[in-house]
Amino acid sequence: MTLRYAIALSLLGAAPLVAQLPAGGPPTPTPSISVSASGEVKVTPDRAYVTVGVMTRGATAAAAGAENARKQQAILDTLRKMGFTPQQLTTSGYNVSPDMRYNQQTGESTITGYSVRNSVRVEVRQIAQVGPVIDAALKKGSNEIQGVAFFSSQADSARREALKEAVALSRADAEVLAQAAGGSLGELLEMSTAQNPGRPVMYAESMALRGKADAATPVEPGEQAIGAFVTARWRFIPR
Repeated sequence: MTLRYAIALSLLGAAPLVAQLPAGGPPTPTPSISVSASGEVKVTPDRAYVTVGVMTRGATAAAAGAENARKQQAILDTLRKMGFTPQQLTTSGYNVSPDMRYNQQTGESTITGYSVRNSVRVEVRQIAQVGPVIDAALKKGSNEIQGVAFFSSQADSARREALKEAVALSRADAEVLAQAAGGSLGELLEMSTAQNPGRPVMYAESMALRGKADAATPVEPGEQAIGAFVTARWRFIPR
């Protein structure tokens, strides 16, 4: 086979592939404008979670656990008398651990006793009850208030309002960009929003309190910002 004949066969084999290419080349991408924007709505929290805990120590784990159970039961009984239902009271943590003492001379550790921690999360549906819950728990033996988390029962509707604001802002920005580029804004091509990570909350600083409350505990929920984020793409129409 001559070299010229081999080249001719190669070109003939490639001809069908060339014929399959679309006439005029690849399609021209649609001119578009993409904009991201965020919206925010402020609400006043009307509910809260309060976590009250009891920490006890004893020579044995059983002794520390029994003392802890007595105090935590007294707290739960008091909270039920205040009107809290079983659905609003949840054990959020229970831990038993040895208390260790390290001897620097011998390099050995010995158990000197045991510590027991029992925490209960209280769902408070009226902000005015947050302070009384803390005070009642302290009076009945709680020595660890592990935190207060405020939230709004209107968080879902507030987020939808924030979404509306974000969409309006994104369109306004897109229109400005289109005019500045010498054109106008066409139809909406696509839009997406970031997934909501969960119900927004506002946390008060965790604290460990010992002894009884001498005065009513003041609580201020403040304001809560609920935001939303969107990304949108519109067709750009040149003049």
